[in-house]
Amino acid sequence: MKLRILKSAVTNPWFNLATEDWIFNTLNPDSHTLFLWRNSETVVIGRSQNPWVECKIDKMEEDYVFLARRQSGGGAVFHDLGNTNFTFLSPKADYDQEANFTIIINALKKLGIDADLSGRNDMQVGDKKISGSAFKHASDRSFHHGTLLVNANMQKLGDYLNPHPLKLKAKGIKSVRARVANLVEFNADINHEILSDAIIEAFCEYYRDTDYGDTTPVEELDEATLAKEPSLKKYYQQMADWDWRFGKTPEFSHHIETRFDWGIIDLHLDVKQAVIRDVVIFSDALNVELIELLKNTLTDAKYNKVDIKTKLDELGRAHTELAAQIDDVSKWLTGEMEG
Repeated sequence: MKLRILKSAVTNPWFNLATEDWIFNTLNPDSHTLFLWRNSETVVIGRSQNPWVECKIDKMEEDYVFLARRQSGGGAVFHDLGNTNFTFLSPKADYDQEANFTIIINALKKLGIDADLSGRNDMQVGDKKISGSAFKHASDRSFHHGTLLVNANMQKLGDYLNPHPLKLKAKGIKSVRARVANLVEFNADINHEILSDAIIEAFCEYYRDTDYGDTTPVEELDEATLAKEPSLKKYYQQMADWDWRFGKTPEFSHHIETRFDWGIIDLHLDVKQAVIRDVVIFSDALNVELIELLKNTLTDAKYNKVDIKTKLDELGRAHTELAAQIDDVSKWLTGEMEG
C-alpha cells in the first residue's frame, strides 16, 4: 500500500475544495492519501443552504471574504488562515477512522499538546474543542476531513454568519465560543507550517509502524496544477462559478411590503436557482403601468442586489416620468434583501 501526501500552497477556497473533490472522485484509492490546506477568509456553506439567509453577503463583499459552497451537507462555517484543514482518503477496505484521529493526536503531542477524541467527530484539549470532522464514503473509498483551530479569529464568526434562531436558542454564541480554543493557547509558537510538518511526520510514522513503508515525498499543489490536471480544473471552475455558489440555492420565496407616498407595494418573489422566476405585486398605486413594468423587469433577474439595482436603474432611465417611484422601489427592495 502506497502513501501519498498533498499540500496546497494556495489559499483560494475554490481551489482547495475542488482539490478535495478531485481527491475523492478521481485519485486512485489504492493508497492512503493525506491532503493539508488552509483558506483565506471564507464562508463555506453546505450544499443545500441559502447563502442570503446564512451569510452577511454585503459585509463579505465589502471585506473581500470568499463564499464557497461545498458538495457535502451541513451548516455554514468560517475559515481563515488560522485554520489548518486536513483530509484523509483511504481504500474503503482499509479505512480506519481511529487511525486518522490517532495521527492528528500524535502530531499534536509532538508539539506538547495533549488532545483526545471527543465523541465521534471532535477533538479537544481538556474541555476545549480544537477540531471538528466529517466523513464521506463511496463504494471503493472513504474520506475523512476536518479542521484544526490554530489561531483563528473567533470574532469574525459573528461578522459574516447569520446563526439560525433555533441554533442560537439551542447553543448560544457565547456558549459556543466558551467551548472552543485555538492551539496557540497551548503552544504559543505553533502555526500552520509547524503543525503541517508534525502531521506529515506523524502520518509517515504511523504507516511505517504498520509496515506500509518509509517516508513519502510531499507534493506541493499550486495554480499550475490546474493546467496539468484537467479534472481538477473542471472541479475548480465549478466551485468558482456563480451558478454553483448562488444558483444551487434551493427554491425559496421572499415576501415584503411597505407604503410609499404614492401607494402600498406588497411584493412576492419566487426564487429558483438564484433567479427570480415569478413576481406578484399587489398595490393600490394609481399608475398600473408602473406595477407591470416592475413585474416584467424583476422577472428572470438574478436574486442579486447589483443585478436588481442595475435593471431598475435602466428602467428608470427608460421611463423618466416614473423614475422617482422606481428609485423608491429599488432602494427599498435591495435594502430588504437578505445579506
